[in-house]
Amino acid sequence: MPIDVAAKRAAFRELHQEGFFILPNPWDVGSAVRLAARGFKALASTSAGFAWTLGRDDGEVTRDELLAHLCALNDATDLPVNADFEAGFADDPEGVAHNVMAALETGIAGLSIEDRTGKELYPIELAAERIHAAHRAMSGSGVILVGRSEGFLIGNRDLAATIERLVAYAEAGADCLYAPGITDMAAIREVVAAVAPKPVNVLQMGPQMQPAELAEIGVRRMSVGSNLAWAAWKGFDKAVDALLA
Repeated sequence: MPIDVAAKRAAFRELHQEGFFILPNPWDVGSAVRLAARGFKALASTSAGFAWTLGRDDGEVTRDELLAHLCALNDATDLPVNADFEAGFADDPEGVAHNVMAALETGIAGLSIEDRTGKELYPIELAAERIHAAHRAMSGSGVILVGRSEGFLIGNRDLAATIERLVAYAEAGADCLYAPGITDMAAIREVVAAVAPKPVNVLQMGPQMQPAELAEIGVRRMSVGSNLAWAAWKGFDKAVDALLA
């Protein structure tokens, strides 16, 4: 019997209470099913990986296309799914709340909201208001809200400023904090300490970022973003090159 949505959400929330887990990112139903069969406890979508399946770049998928994708992922597996919901598909807090409520209908167990538009970060006050609006929209759902700060990914590598944002998002209602692009272990340790006791997600960006070490410094979960999708496409390109040769 398939696991119902409430059970998925409860299981996902339990994973955030203690310990460490790896959160791999499928890009379609096939990859989700294959990952579920390998024994992972939860999955997370990847906006870039999904966009590539449509022949587009990250950020070029519409809200409704992503909602349909999330429905498909959730229907394909009994594992909880964390949604990469980009920046919420709206600038204003009310728009973010409206779109988050639509995302809840797909059966997701977690949802992340980014703090950038294009290559610019939202002002910190507005970014926190957007997180708070998402938090209100998700009230009572049991879904994990992830506050993402994108500074390191777009070249704003100011750790203190990033931590200030993550703390603001935690205070605004985010259940989990995430600043993709930070790879230095000392910096990650600072992030974990700053938002404790709330859990931290880290993006794995190379072999130097070992799960055992991340767990030791207090990271709760590690995701891989578009890395699995990118590896699949690199394998595809290599096979095509061989075919052409």
